[in-house]
Amino acid sequence: MKKNTINRRIFLAALPAIGLPSLVAATPETFPISCNDYNWRTFFSRQNKDWGIDVAQDIAEFSKSGLKAIEPNIADSAAARQMIEILKKYDIKMPSIYVNSVLHDKDEIEKSIEAILQIADVVKSYGTKIVVTNPSPIKWGGKEIKNDAQLIIQAKAMEKLGLELRRRGLKLAYHTHDVELRAGAREFHHVLLNTSPQNVYFCFDIHWVYRGSENSELAVFDVLKLYGKRIIELHIRQSKNGVWSETFTSEGDIDYGRLAEEMKKNNISPHLVIEQCVEAKSPNTMDAIAAHQQDLMAIKTTFNQL
Repeated sequence: MKKNTINRRIFLAALPAIGLPSLVAATPETFPISCNDYNWRTFFSRQNKDWGIDVAQDIAEFSKSGLKAIEPNIADSAAARQMIEILKKYDIKMPSIYVNSVLHDKDEIEKSIEAILQIADVVKSYGTKIVVTNPSPIKWGGKEIKNDAQLIIQAKAMEKLGLELRRRGLKLAYHTHDVELRAGAREFHHVLLNTSPQNVYFCFDIHWVYRGSENSELAVFDVLKLYGKRIIELHIRQSKNGVWSETFTSEGDIDYGRLAEEMKKNNISPHLVIEQCVEAKSPNTMDAIAAHQQDLMAIKTTFNQL
């Protein structure tokens, strides 16, 4: 027994020599419940306002919700620096960021990866640990899906990006919308089955899996069974009769109480990110601040066991 302990210590001590953090599972880091800025874009839009025009004013509004962390969509390193300076003023953390990427087109991959790494080098100084990306589809809003050759290229690019981020002490999290669930969820499964768990984690956007699977709660729990151990982050949204709710509730199309129980049972403790957006048919009874105040309380209650 003592011999095994010594060997393990020698192994752990040797890992930094290759420039990589330990591969051995550790106690998950605890981050405050966070919120994607996309929610706020949708609430602002229905009030005929634009999120992103005046970032300082946006974050001032965000801070009134009681949220202590945000997951912003960062376009470039300059935007990252600007965001950090504003967040410091309101003592809001940024455990994770969302970045766009093009990883299926061999002519765009290197440029996309380099842009993300430049952002990563800035945000890691502010405590960011997770970089979430949803590799862009061939055409946003279109029905065309990537072919097999493009998926092979994309998975290799994801692995490369994940390795480079890991060398910087950050983790790459793969995110999906509904398009990746088409054609037997070919794109979704190929990425997760052809990348390594230590380089590519999974950001489980629960409602996009639900909607992409023709409004199937069954699919949500099957994905949890298949890829639960790779989940590092949840994007949390509820709907009723297929329409996004104005505020989060554990009761709706997706049984979030059951989801939390299954995660606890399987020792899955992801970073929690609110993404309770509104769409055309969503109820319209409150503004973004009031809605997110309710979201925060409801998610604390639903996921308190995690």
